[in-house]
Amino acid sequence: MNNLVTDIGYLSVNHYGEELCGDHIETIDSPDGSRIIVLSDGLGSGVKANILSTLTSKMLSTMIANNVSIKECVESVIGTLPICKERHIAYSTFSIVRVTDSQDVEVYNYDNPLPFCVSEKHIVPIAYQEEIISGKKIYYAKFKMSVGDSLFLLSDGIIHAGIGVSLNFGWSIDEVQDYMASLYNPDSYSAKSLATVLLEHVDRLYDFKPGDDATVAVIKIRRRTMANLFMGPPIKREDDNKMVHLFMSKAGKHIVCGGTTGKIFAKCLNREIIFDGEYVDKEIPPTSSIEGIDVVTEGIITLKRVIEYAKNNACGDNSEYFNWCFKDDGASQIARILFEEATDVNLFIGCAANAAHQEEDDISIDVKLALVNSLKEYLEKMSKQVTITYF
Repeated sequence: MNNLVTDIGYLSVNHYGEELCGDHIETIDSPDGSRIIVLSDGLGSGVKANILSTLTSKMLSTMIANNVSIKECVESVIGTLPICKERHIAYSTFSIVRVTDSQDVEVYNYDNPLPFCVSEKHIVPIAYQEEIISGKKIYYAKFKMSVGDSLFLLSDGIIHAGIGVSLNFGWSIDEVQDYMASLYNPDSYSAKSLATVLLEHVDRLYDFKPGDDATVAVIKIRRRTMANLFMGPPIKREDDNKMVHLFMSKAGKHIVCGGTTGKIFAKCLNREIIFDGEYVDKEIPPTSSIEGIDVVTEGIITLKRVIEYAKNNACGDNSEYFNWCFKDDGASQIARILFEEATDVNLFIGCAANAAHQEEDDISIDVKLALVNSLKEYLEKMSKQVTITYF
């Protein structure tokens, strides 16, 4: 298995007053293992722009999925796109990136701000070549990315941020680059988090009333990193030692959820469990600690909050990022490990009916398993590799 991962994250904010975004993003995992992302920006905003950008990105994605070369795809779409008669510009612009072997990168850009790459707190110069395809000016580049590097794709709503509101002439591409370079950290900030931080700043520059659709997509090269989470006692008590030692043998960070589960681990490891009585969040039970385990928390209540955060990250606007990223309750600690640090997650689930829960219907074993499946679903939407082992 390749030890490198192509981490992709993206977000958009809509033009103020519009229900639909005029920008659209499609991602593809090709059979050859390469990852492809297409960002399209439809002219204007609202329904018309949404249809045009969606059509453009879907066309490009479909052709690439059918092994048509990116250059041929560009020729086909450029030849198909209509041109605005008044403004003499394309009705939809686009950026295409293909990453092969988690390092070899190809970029094709048509009328979007040129994608840029951050490495070691600096902007890496990208040697773009100009090509004329179907009479249109396309910028093309091919280069290698290193571990920790991040490539940023933008719609022009990013560099228009603040015009006439907080800035006279908008946010220049140089200022965008400097801002993102200042956040460089090879071991922190997932691609989705970088996109979230950038979009939050853009929204502020617009005074939360964007005058244009704004989209950012981030491609970050990361080392494969494991995280392991165990929750619930096993059906057979004689499996306690087996499951504990299997779990502890796994590489990466270790999370134990549930009071009963924590006691089993402390007993099998012959280590003390220390209970922390402080409520960092009044709705989330305090954490505990066991030597050799990174996080020890309560079970169902904490897991439910983690799943709320996961849903917001995978399917929403990731606005909860600014809660779990900085708070120190058990759910936030788990979220940071699973969402930010890990590329691969092992879930170990004990399926015994916990005696402490038998009188509470809302936390039956069926409910617990449903929650675990929800967590797996959202983690996979974040492109995590997830495995579940039941005991």
